[in-house]
Amino acid sequence: MIKKFSFLLILSISLIACDPADLQRALDTLGESTVLSDQDVSLGLKEALNNGVSSGVDYLSAKDGFYKSAYKILLPEEAQMVIDKLKIIPGFDQVEDEINRRVNQAAENAVTKAKPIFVQAVRKMTFKDVWNILMGEQNAATTYLHKNTYSQLFNEFEPVVVNSLNQFGALDYWTELVTKYNALPFVKDVNPKLEDHITNKALDGLFDLIEKKELGIRTDIKERPTDLLRRVFAKQDK
Repeated sequence: MIKKFSFLLILSISLIACDPADLQRALDTLGESTVLSDQDVSLGLKEALNNGVSSGVDYLSAKDGFYKSAYKILLPEEAQMVIDKLKIIPGFDQVEDEINRRVNQAAENAVTKAKPIFVQAVRKMTFKDVWNILMGEQNAATTYLHKNTYSQLFNEFEPVVVNSLNQFGALDYWTELVTKYNALPFVKDVNPKLEDHITNKALDGLFDLIEKKELGIRTDIKERPTDLLRRVFAKQDK
């Protein structure tokens, strides 16, 4: 017992000036925390993903979360062609700003409804999945979530986007613009489906933020606020 105490004391003193990551790994080695059960890893990975989802949703659903950020949703190419033609018509000079504002407001509103969909997808991960993710690439959790849930998320999320577009009058406004455009001489009738494009872009932005959160947790101990996250991700540090 005395020998063990002396060893711990000497080791503790020698680690005072160590890098925090090295210190965490050493502390984990001393205790039973290195023995991780399937349940530990499952809970830790799910906590990390839920944190990433919550962080992404909170960021993008805030006022101008899309509209005034790097994730601003621009119109698809065919829709931009409509806007470019209409902007030269008197009374339509502000049409691009107006449709972009409404589209991005709709996306910001819709993202708030996405969290339960993601949470349900995270709950379905198996023990094998979480171990592979923990010891995988630095974006393994996000990649898994994208691969296994994107289609389902799209199908469930698009109606939410449509409702949000209607709430902000974006689809009605777009219908007016398309009708005006198609009435112009020498143009081919178009009617791009905005909801598909917006749904894809909104989800892409959300997954990008989740990936950034995952990278932070994997590479920075300070991004692991709970004991469970520290224990689980210390395993992949080794």
